[in-house]
Amino acid sequence: MASIVETAPLVLDVGVVLTAAATMGFAARKLGLPSVIGYLLTGLLVSPFTPGFVADRNQLSLLADIGVVLLLFEVGIEIDLRRISREQRALVWGVPTQVAIGLAIGTPIFLWLGIPMLGALLLALSIAMSSSVVIVNITRSPRRTTDTSTEDALLGWSVVQDVVGVTVAAVILTFFGASDKPLPIAIGGLFGFGLLAFVASKLLPGLLKLVRWEKDLFLIYSVSIGLVLAAMGTVVFGIPMALAGFVAGLAINQSKDTEEVRKAILPFRDLFAVLFFVVIGSLIEPQQIARSWPFALLLIAMMVILKSVPTALLAKAGQLNVKPFQFAVGVSQIGEFSFVLGSLAYAEGALTRSQYTGVLLAVVFSIMGSTLLVRRSPK
Repeated sequence: MASIVETAPLVLDVGVVLTAAATMGFAARKLGLPSVIGYLLTGLLVSPFTPGFVADRNQLSLLADIGVVLLLFEVGIEIDLRRISREQRALVWGVPTQVAIGLAIGTPIFLWLGIPMLGALLLALSIAMSSSVVIVNITRSPRRTTDTSTEDALLGWSVVQDVVGVTVAAVILTFFGASDKPLPIAIGGLFGFGLLAFVASKLLPGLLKLVRWEKDLFLIYSVSIGLVLAAMGTVVFGIPMALAGFVAGLAINQSKDTEEVRKAILPFRDLFAVLFFVVIGSLIEPQQIARSWPFALLLIAMMVILKSVPTALLAKAGQLNVKPFQFAVGVSQIGEFSFVLGSLAYAEGALTRSQYTGVLLAVVFSIMGSTLLVRRSPK
């Protein structure tokens, strides 16, 4: 009975938070806003920095970490690089160019502001990355005004961006991360996890084929395999768990049952992703906002100059069949992957508390701005 009494507060926290998030998300939609904004506000309401109910942030963070893993795991599953390279060739060179512009110009700016090299690189990569979750919501929203070709290009751009971003982040953390491991061992861990993912991609299709018609077992295997591979990437090879989850998704991607796996984990992904956005909101300290908003505005301005504008120009140069304004605005947010990178930089001591709060504010306001502005379709 003691264990039940000990776990009851966690169950209560999760139940209250999910109920509040659903209510706030519903209210946001009724006001014409994206539900993500309701989830972020819920986090602020249940945080220890505001009066009223206070959720155990450490416990919620644990569940949110699972959400991030499943989120990037599902993105990895969804990627079809062959189709993208065949149907949208401009994305293959356009996205790496856009990310390179953000890194090449953003890193010196952050170094000039006194941020250490690791923090400067991760922040520059953060503003170069978009939110796959937000972009998916943009393309599925009943209020959207985008056409099909623009939506396909947005999804393709975010997918390739995730591949490039994960690769670059792994390299940055290997070379500049504050790890006790010597560089050769860190690089070896990177290749070791790549080998594990390759072996998994060869063995998993057979396993999933055996249980294809056993719906419960198929679901359990689909979720557990992603979590195990992601955790092994962190525990054994020293790869950040969110990045390892993405690579695990790429491994599952080699199976013929890819779409079935994706459908199986979607409900879990959506549920835990809500907690992820709640946690972001709960991390914002109101007393830090006065000192953090200039840095947040700087991040948003850099995002527009180094991501939105280059994306529009590259789309035009690549002759993508899109609405230029909506396409540029559609990728103009700092999302979940950027939050992961910012949190890593803060954990490594490369960012101050006020700078980290600025990152959180930039995430919130960029998501709000992009999801609302993308509904406008100027002639």
